[in-house]
Amino acid sequence: MLYRKVNTKARGVKHLHGKDYSDERSKSFLNNTKCESMHGEKQRGLDYTPLFKYLISKVGNNWDEIYHDIKNRIDKDDPIYWIVARNEKDKEEIVRLGESTYFSGLYIDENNNLQIVNPDLRNENLQPMCPCCTHTFNGLIFVNKYQPSDNDSYEIRKLIREKT
Repeated sequence: MLYRKVNTKARGVKHLHGKDYSDERSKSFLNNTKCESMHGEKQRGLDYTPLFKYLISKVGNNWDEIYHDIKNRIDKDDPIYWIVARNEKDKEEIVRLGESTYFSGLYIDENNNLQIVNPDLRNENLQPMCPCCTHTFNGLIFVNKYQPSDNDSYEIRKLIREKT
């Protein structure tokens, strides 16, 4: 499988477990409004990092072969195209997934090979945006440490908290 469930043992991680729509349905029933369907359950807590690492490891290979390898190993096709651009205007050097997870943007070239949008981009070129999160690029923790700037809202909030 090229996806996994998110670590549910971690402290302070909210996975949005619970009822999806049943509370709203109950309220509308009590208010004598039209009852709506419950829309089924949402998929929560899936991590596609293994898929993204696999795609990056296959750069330079034929896209049809790569897609054939992964199509039965994932639950849906959408996560593939979070990182692989479908056309020229969708190409991005860095793709942000979540709060602090970044991957190299990929695309399919004219020879039907998977390529990195900016092959010169390295972990060493990136700077974390806040001191509280663990920022990763292509599955590796950022090499550079957080450096506050003059207009950094985090530092301003921290100073306000210290003064109160």
